[in-house]
Amino acid sequence: MGYSNTAILREGKRRLEMPDSRPPARTFSDLVVWQKAHGFVLGIYALTAGFPKQETYGLTSQMRRAAVSIPANIAEGFSKRSRADKARHMNIAEASVEESRYYLILTRDLGYGEAAALMHALEEVSRLLNSYARAILASGS
Repeated sequence: MGYSNTAILREGKRRLEMPDSRPPARTFSDLVVWQKAHGFVLGIYALTAGFPKQETYGLTSQMRRAAVSIPANIAEGFSKRSRADKARHMNIAEASVEESRYYLILTRDLGYGEAAALMHALEEVSRLLNSYARAILASGS
């Protein structure tokens, strides 16, 4: 398919738009990045359920909090009106991605579980989130 031939004017600049095969997101849960981040959270909960009991208020709690922060900030940012507010929430989500990345490394190194599949899922969330944040900053709204 490729790019459409429809050129639009926005803020005095001409650019080509790609055709969008999906309708615009009406709620945060329509966003693929949120869906992937939510799936990551579910995986974190499953992984941490098997952690040693002494980690309940330590690593388990920290991992869950950091993971939940990713889709929660995507959801909160979705409802913000200004581009700066939206971008700020995506930046917070990106920071939580990095925090989660460290906790997965720690999980592996402590021998608490196999984290490779979740690390892969987190990489996908990170790429999608980065693209979404860039699109917000590049948009006129």
